Amino acid sequence: MSGLNPAQQEAVNYLHGPCLVLAGAGSGKTRVITHKIGRLIQAGLEANRIAAITFTNKAAAEMRERAKALVGRPAREILICTFHALGVRMLRQDGAALGLKPAFSILDSDDVTSILKDAGGTTDAATARQWQWAISLWKNVGLNAAQAEAQAKDDLERTTARIMARYEERLAAYQGVDFDDLIGLPLKLLRDHPEVREKWQQQLGHVLVDEYQDTNATQYELLKLLVGARGRFTAVGDDDQSIYGWRGATLDNLKKLPVDYPTLKVIKLEQNYRSTSAILRAANNVIGPNPKLFPKTLFSELGEGEPVRIADCDHEEHEAERVVARIQSIRANGQSKDWKDFAVLYRANHQAKVLEQALRRAQIPYKVSGGQSFFDRAEIKDLCAWLRLIVNNDDDPAFLRAVTAPKRGIGHQTLQSLGVFAGKYKLSLFEALFSSSLSSAISSRSLGGLHEFGRYVNDLEHRARHTRGAEDARTFLTEWLKDIGYEKHLYDGEENEKVAAARWTNVLEFCDWMAQRCGGEIDDTAGVTTASERKTLLEVAQTVSLLSTISEREQDQNLVTLSTLHASKGLEWPHVILVGVTEGMLPFKLEDEAGGGESVLQRLQEERRLMYVGITRAQRSLVVSWSKKRKKGRELVAAQPSRFIAEMSLEKTSTREDPREKLKALRAEFAKRSAESEAAAAAAAAQGKG
Repeated sequence: MSGLNPAQQEAVNYLHGPCLVLAGAGSGKTRVITHKIGRLIQAGLEANRIAAITFTNKAAAEMRERAKALVGRPAREILICTFHALGVRMLRQDGAALGLKPAFSILDSDDVTSILKDAGGTTDAATARQWQWAISLWKNVGLNAAQAEAQAKDDLERTTARIMARYEERLAAYQGVDFDDLIGLPLKLLRDHPEVREKWQQQLGHVLVDEYQDTNATQYELLKLLVGARGRFTAVGDDDQSIYGWRGATLDNLKKLPVDYPTLKVIKLEQNYRSTSAILRAANNVIGPNPKLFPKTLFSELGEGEPVRIADCDHEEHEAERVVARIQSIRANGQSKDWKDFAVLYRANHQAKVLEQALRRAQIPYKVSGGQSFFDRAEIKDLCAWLRLIVNNDDDPAFLRAVTAPKRGIGHQTLQSLGVFAGKYKLSLFEALFSSSLSSAISSRSLGGLHEFGRYVNDLEHRARHTRGAEDARTFLTEWLKDIGYEKHLYDGEENEKVAAARWTNVLEFCDWMAQRCGGEIDDTAGVTTASERKTLLEVAQTVSLLSTISEREQDQNLVTLSTLHASKGLEWPHVILVGVTEGMLPFKLEDEAGGGESVLQRLQEERRLMYVGITRAQRSLVVSWSKKRKKGRELVAAQPSRFIAEMSLEKTSTREDPREKLKALRAEFAKRSAESEAAAAAAAAQGKG
């Protein structure tokens, strides 16, 4: 317990009832969770009866490492995972009660869009994504298609609810689940099957939930059924950092806790170990106007620090130039030498472009977070689908993607007929290919194409099983892409040849990366490959779902970070610059909010929390920047500083500076000292000669 402050110690020591830890930004919440895990084990609870639930795989990996350092070997038995990974575990073990086979497939966002296009009879991906968004929100509040239709406010919602019903039928036929089902189906499992509920409540002696303010209605109901009436849980969160209302997260979950658990112990962590007092004062001032569920005020013992600065710029290019000058100025005066000490944060992805251009001109190395992941690119998803299918022939969504990438004359009608046939006989799509009675459901021409595809996948599986080492893997991957004509498929599908070439470059990069893994050349965070062992391509393909971990390795690189505010949550940097802090951007277009009234107020409060999150990422220095003009389409329009800048209540006299002038002064001072040094050296040399 050494090193914990009194509030942290109280949270760690409270073991026998429901506990809410209100952990302000930078107040050591992960430390509290890991120490509480250690305290539970010390008190006699078996490690395998403790579950710690996080919101990202990265957070789970960090917590696992910290728990391992604290409690040693027992850490391997603790269930530390995301809500969705817990859902997968529950469905793999007990999903048969809902009619799911253990090898069910998990659809990614593109799989869902494709199935919805089919279910809704459209070829327009944008329309399908609108349906996808609405269906996801309905699922997050616990509604099925029938309930959504009953509550529909207009014809558009009624149509979407009917499409949702057809979508649910297809998922059942494909033995597939989407991301939202990984919460909704475990909830249904516990709610409708008492024996399964009793099993999980007995299995879990204490549940710790990180980032509790980000839970949605379904996750809260799932948590309640997991912990039962005893309520042995610790929820750790901060209502001031709830920024995911747009994807279903609700502060109602914080309001419900004291009602559903009257003996709830509430402990506030208000000491911040990250930021200076000047930065925290700005953060406390900004969040002040929001209503408080549990009032708290962050404080720091790290000293006052330098004042928070406001930069008012002429336009976005000027703003980007000043960002570059700020970084160069701090490096020139010796405050920070590493590029990774700097982050530039903004509200929306499109704001990164002008910043990237300025950083490239200044030859400053950077990375962009919160944008499209390498593994979210369509061409990489195509290849991953093939590899998933080779590993697991029952992966129906992978089958659906692979069989059409590249296209091979097998249309949606044929695949729909195959899906109906497979669902009727409870077969996977791949198994159904080789059924002797499939000819009664599909034309002989279409059947020939399906059989050819099936035989090719079997052949690939055999070859992949015997492909070991980097060179063999490169040969295999090159021949495979040539066999299926994937390069031609990319160029045929793109009007812009440069875009097609870039996509093909991504494919080659992916193949090279896979080959390196086969050769044991990569020791990655997934713990799959060590530097001394060679793997078969099939062994590497089995880890394809973990490949996103390579993008997380970038955090260790010495690069300036460009990030959306949402993607910055949970991170921190010595020096932070918030850019584009104007009305209409942060807060974001409140006048466009449908419904008006209360919904606009709620959106404003969430945008204020987003500003608060941005401010509290900074450790030593913070600049808040806005430009008097910004681009809207092809035009420059006048912009106003965000109301949040005024709410920071900064001292006007000490917060405005132009970093370019400071940098110029530093360079002049440096030149002056260099000249003085050279003159002194020359004088000494002359004196020596004399």
